[in-house]
Amino acid sequence: MKHGKIFVAVILLSMAFGAAMANAQKPQEAKPEAAANMPETYVIGESDLLAINVWHEPELTRVVPVRMDGKITLPLIGELQASGRTVEELRATISAELKKYLEAPEVTVIVQEPRSQFFTIVGKVQKPGSYPLGQRLTVIDGIALGGGFKDFAKVGKIYVVRTHRDGRSERLPFDYKRAVSGDLNRNYVLEARDMIIVP
Repeated sequence: MKHGKIFVAVILLSMAFGAAMANAQKPQEAKPEAAANMPETYVIGESDLLAINVWHEPELTRVVPVRMDGKITLPLIGELQASGRTVEELRATISAELKKYLEAPEVTVIVQEPRSQFFTIVGKVQKPGSYPLGQRLTVIDGIALGGGFKDFAKVGKIYVVRTHRDGRSERLPFDYKRAVSGDLNRNYVLEARDMIIVP
């Protein structure tokens, strides 16, 4: 009888341990980091991946890419211009269009992958390349994402090449030492397609 009780206890403990391990290994559902940090003022661009949710309307909820013509296609609405609009502007437009079919649509728009917004860092850094610009980043943030400087980097001669929408480009000098010493006016906020060059 005693052995039977021990056997039952072992079985129960094994089941409890197995359930705990299953819960621990179960991946948690979470929004992508970029999406969680994305402001409503983010300007949507071509190739961005948008998660559009209509509350209690699963057939209208979907993830859509912004095509190269800047448009997306949604049920009931059809084609809609997305590129060049902020997240909030697109949400309001979708909501207004759906009011033709639904009484009070509750719409959310999340930029799941900000593929159109990126900056590049090249030169004497540990990890040169292009990085997503899904949140507010400064030049110092960009250098940190690039892994920091390599030996002999000329940190006083860094500059940012900024390309404007009209194709015009300008060169913005950046003095790293002055920026990290507290001169925050020297620490520019990065814009889409900025290139940080570390000689």
